[in-house]
Amino acid sequence: MSLPPGLRDATFRWIADDPDEATRTELQTILAKAMSGDENALEDLRDRMAGPLTFGTAGLRGPVRAGSNGMNRAVVIRTTAGLANWLTEKGTVYVGRDARHGSQDFAEAAAQVLAGAGFDVRLLPRPLPTPVLAFLVRKHNAVAGVQITASHNPPADNGYKLYLRGGSQIVPPEDRQIEQAIAQVPAAVSVPLSTNYRTVDEEQIDEYLQRIEQLPTGTAKTLKVALTPMHGVGGQTAVEALRRAGFTDVHVVRAQAVPDPEFPTVDFPNPEEPGAADQLLKLAGDIDADLAIALDPDADRCALGVKDADGWRMLRGDETGVLLGSLVLSTVDRLDPLVATTIVSSSLLKSIAAKHGARYAETLTGFKWLVRAGEGLVFAYEEALGNCVDPEYVSDKDGISAAVVACDLAAGLKASGRTLLDALDQLATEHGVHLTDQVSQRLTDLSLIGKVMARLRATPPDDFATEDLLPDADVLRLTAPGVRVIVRPSGTEPKLKAYLEVVEPVAESLPDAKAKARQRMAELRERVTELVMP
Repeated sequence: MSLPPGLRDATFRWIADDPDEATRTELQTILAKAMSGDENALEDLRDRMAGPLTFGTAGLRGPVRAGSNGMNRAVVIRTTAGLANWLTEKGTVYVGRDARHGSQDFAEAAAQVLAGAGFDVRLLPRPLPTPVLAFLVRKHNAVAGVQITASHNPPADNGYKLYLRGGSQIVPPEDRQIEQAIAQVPAAVSVPLSTNYRTVDEEQIDEYLQRIEQLPTGTAKTLKVALTPMHGVGGQTAVEALRRAGFTDVHVVRAQAVPDPEFPTVDFPNPEEPGAADQLLKLAGDIDADLAIALDPDADRCALGVKDADGWRMLRGDETGVLLGSLVLSTVDRLDPLVATTIVSSSLLKSIAAKHGARYAETLTGFKWLVRAGEGLVFAYEEALGNCVDPEYVSDKDGISAAVVACDLAAGLKASGRTLLDALDQLATEHGVHLTDQVSQRLTDLSLIGKVMARLRATPPDDFATEDLLPDADVLRLTAPGVRVIVRPSGTEPKLKAYLEVVEPVAESLPDAKAKARQRMAELRERVTELVMP
């Protein structure tokens, strides 16, 4: 298979425009192998030059490598130049980073581009959690913030996350507008750079911690905590935040305590993944902890682990969300408060909000929508382990503040001889057993996803009512008494996802209601699995 002239010429142009000698050499080596007939090198080159990386509402994410379809200095420079041209006002921009491969280089490149474009650039002094950057953008009314992070992606990846004034993520059509601005940047080598930027001092970093230490509403502080930052950047900040909040008996998973871009002890650094929290749960058992906490690598997500009759287990995102939401609603002093979750999360929060006389809203998935749910927002969560317990100061999910509030809740329960599981049982008794689950159907032929969605709309199951939730979103809701199914294509993977919920009232016995709900969920899961088959 010969090298197509178009691919060869595009590669030559990219190499000529790449200001980084290391990635120029990397791409030149692959090009030379492809030109000599190496088919593996040719396929590699096709993939590297298939881009550019798409600038979506989560910014950029991709493998750290040379070429237009990767995260590298040239891509970061072009992206930042496009952002600088798109922003309508000059002002302060914060730039932060995690500890992944390339993060320091990419953060410095972004700072240099923004400084060269005339912005007042503040570079965070070291790898820090994403919520710290979101906090600073909001607190200091910056025009934007850039965080170099790939969150819980595989080790080979990195990314570029954007916040605008107010500290929230971008939403359409801003992503397309920025992408168009990036496309108009002629070449990375032509972008003016400047080192005239300032490093954020520790006093500003401390502002974040000062705010978090104010979040606990209870007085109980006796709690033994096992914690892992999962080789990410949240460990030091989380331990200090917990200490300031009064929780000092914190034990960190030693093998995962220090940032490591290779993530050597986890196959996939995401607390949602099976096995990712095994070392945390082992530590929790070894020290007889009261609570286990897992942060994802950039510390914007928080997962909780608890001990039940069968040993330690991680709570589902919905379980954590309703526990934290219930605590916030029971302690908030704001008039007419609003809580929000997404269309695929448990409906239990709606019932809890009604009990407290609070407003409730549902949005599309993603915190870019949740933080825009409405005025008076005091709490938001999504089932994918994202919690916003302090939207007045961090307009995004924040794993560290969620961890502090979770400890506040657990310590208060412990002082009264109860646990998080007892609190969940109380919510179930009051509002019914709410079980949630998920069915994912991976389809390599993407056209099949549309065909399945079209079939479900055209010939839905007879015993379900169907509804298209939003006119601009490909999301279908199927409902029956005590049952809800949300079906939608994944936004990040070639999958069709179905989110299941069963609600079982507690008539007399909670154990009986739980057993009945589990049986109904097993039957629903089997049926939905068949429904989403192509």
